Amino acid sequence: MKNLLGVHALVWTGGWSPEEAELAISSTAQAGFDLIEIPALDPSRIDIADTKVRLEKHGLRAGFSLGLRLETDINSEDTAKVDRGRATLLEALAVARGVNSHYLGGVVFGALAKYPGPTSQKARENSISVIKELAQEAARDGVTIGLEFVNRYESNLLNTVQQTLDYMDLVGEANVVVHADVYHMNIEENGFREPLLACGEQLGYVHIGESNRGYLGRGTIDFPEVFGALVDMNYAGPITFESFSSAVVDPGLSNALAVWRDLWSDGMDLATHAREFMSAGLEEAQSTRSSRQS
Repeated sequence: MKNLLGVHALVWTGGWSPEEAELAISSTAQAGFDLIEIPALDPSRIDIADTKVRLEKHGLRAGFSLGLRLETDINSEDTAKVDRGRATLLEALAVARGVNSHYLGGVVFGALAKYPGPTSQKARENSISVIKELAQEAARDGVTIGLEFVNRYESNLLNTVQQTLDYMDLVGEANVVVHADVYHMNIEENGFREPLLACGEQLGYVHIGESNRGYLGRGTIDFPEVFGALVDMNYAGPITFESFSSAVVDPGLSNALAVWRDLWSDGMDLATHAREFMSAGLEEAQSTRSSRQS
């Protein structure tokens, strides 16, 4: 099993000007990753041609992610918000296509926000309808749509694996996958192994992050359980490191995620540590599996 190992661009920079794109992409390659996850909160900020050239120069693949805002919330009964959200998602898809990326994920099913109450049946139906339309459009170019379920303080629609699988059944499109983030699972699930195994082949993307959003191994997440489950289920998709600090700020995302503290200041040290931690964790899990089978 050889997974693509990635890192989120916010480890390097909070924007995406040509200079910031070069910093993020070159640093990702220098740290030994295969993939960079580029935030597309505002797809219009991304220069498609420039980004494509820089990715090719450094030999990297890219995935794109975003969380919708309350004013572009498709998990809403407000048709104007739903229409704006649909337009944002289609614009983000166009960016992914433009750089030959095959992944667009994140909180694409609704706003990345703390809602004042539970969702409604109508809002959920609107969300499902837009994601179905997005997936059908994405399938034309082989793009996968990932649903990143998040904790209850960041969404009122998808907080667990099972909720996500149920939602996917209603969407009914083969290129829609589970985007699992262990930071959020640590809050909402009873553990890691059983929910990950429950995804089966519908697991398509994994975020690795620590409980405090900082250095891996310095929080409370049981990474041997995470890596063990991924190895045992023969998961072969991307595994991307995600970490946030007020040292690197995207105003929209950082505020939505409540990133107020400097958890780190040296992105390269953080990223190279994460790369080694992830590789070692997967190797140890594979060794443990082989020992059980011998």
